[in-house]
Amino acid sequence: MAYHPWIIVSGILGNILSFMVYLAPLPTFLRVYRKKSTEGFQSIPYVVALVSAVLWIYYATLKSNAFLLMTINSFGCFVETIYTVVFIIYAPKKARILTMKLLLLFNFGGLLLILLLTHFFSKGPSRIHIVGWFCVVSSAGVFAAPLSIMRLVVRTKSVEFMPFALSFFLTLSAIMWLIYGVLLKDFYISLPNIIGVVLGMIQMVLFVVYKKYKNIENEQKQLPVQVANGKNLAPIKASNNTDSSLQVSGDVGVGRDENPHDHPLQHSHKSMESTNQAESGECAV
Repeated sequence: MAYHPWIIVSGILGNILSFMVYLAPLPTFLRVYRKKSTEGFQSIPYVVALVSAVLWIYYATLKSNAFLLMTINSFGCFVETIYTVVFIIYAPKKARILTMKLLLLFNFGGLLLILLLTHFFSKGPSRIHIVGWFCVVSSAGVFAAPLSIMRLVVRTKSVEFMPFALSFFLTLSAIMWLIYGVLLKDFYISLPNIIGVVLGMIQMVLFVVYKKYKNIENEQKQLPVQVANGKNLAPIKASNNTDSSLQVSGDVGVGRDENPHDHPLQHSHKSMESTNQAESGECAV
C-alpha cells in the first residue's frame, strides 16, 4: 500500500521527537542512581507509560504497515522498563511495594486480560477497535500526568518543576503524531494526540505567564532603596531565621531606651538574653 509522503515524514519526525521525550527523564534517574534515593519521585507516570507503549505495540501488530508506530513504542517500552527497574531498586520500601503492585495490576494482569479477551472474543476489525480504545485511554493517562505539575505551577506561581523544553517537545511530538493519524485516517492515533496538543499548549502558556510573573517579582526586589538624611527608608523586614529578632537596615534605632544615663552594656546584655530565649524556643516579651 502506497502512503502519502507526508505520512512518512510526520511518522519519522514523530519518532525523533518521541525519542527525545522518552530520554527527558534520564537526568532524573542518573541523579537517583548517584544518590541511591528516589527523593520523593513517583513511579506512576513510568508505569502508565510502559502500559501505553506495550498496548501500542499490540495495536501495531494488528495493523498493516505500522512500522513507524512499532519502532518508537518498542524503544519506549525498553526505556520505561529501565526507569521502572531503577525506581524499584532505589525507592523506599513503601514506594517499592506500591510500584510492584501497580506493575502486577496493570502491566501483567491488565495486559494479559486485554490480550486474552481480544484474542478469544473478538476478530478482525472489532479486535482493532477494542485495542484502539484501550490505547486511547492509556495515552490519555500519559498526557494527563503533567496535570499535577500544572496545578503546582498555578499554586506556587513558579515554573521550576515544569521545564519549557520538555513541554515544547511534548507538544511538537503530539502535533506530528496527530498529523500522522489524520493523514492515515486512524482515529485511535489522532484522538489522544489532540489531548496532548491541547495540554502541551496550556503548559507553554502557563510557563510564559508565570515566568513573566517571576521576572516582575525579581524586578521589584531589585528596586533602589530610598535614602533620606543618611537614613535607609526601606521597610523593616523580619528575618527568615526562626529567631524573633528584627533586621533593621540603615541606622534606625529600635527599642532604644530614652534614659541616656543607662550604661550601653546593659542594653547589650538584654539583647543577648532576648536572642538566647528566642533560639531556645521561648518568647521574649
